[in-house]
Amino acid sequence: MLARGLAMAVFAALIVPGAIADHSENDPSDILGVWNFQTQPYRDGACRMTGTMHLSHDEEDGVYACELTALEMCSIWGQSIVRQNCSARRFGDQVSVRSRISEVLERKGDIEGMSFNYVPDNFALTVKSSMRMYGSLVSAVNAPVEFHRSAEGVS
Repeated sequence: MLARGLAMAVFAALIVPGAIADHSENDPSDILGVWNFQTQPYRDGACRMTGTMHLSHDEEDGVYACELTALEMCSIWGQSIVRQNCSARRFGDQVSVRSRISEVLERKGDIEGMSFNYVPDNFALTVKSSMRMYGSLVSAVNAPVEFHRSAEGVS
């Protein structure tokens, strides 16, 4: 009986193209791919961060390699675009992202005499679904953040 049920499931997957893909799109355990993120305003409403993060497989189970590009816009000192390499660790529905700055792509503004010390952007996230994660930016400041899967799809 079990073999017949398994055979029917395999047959249905072959007959209905996309049946397996549809399952993975709704699977909250699937966090691979491109994500867009945006923080709530911070530094008394003067700053906000947006960006993208690409999560890919790593050799260790529950660990992901990632790259993120963050755009920080602050009315008090300008904007920065920073590319960062990162690794993400998943524990159930929790994801911890730890970053290292790889390149400052752009820096505009600055308060005169202020040195530029961009701190890597780390995140503590909760997986809500395969399309949404939420949590906190944990960096030079803490701020609520939302991640949404990019319309570009999963690779």
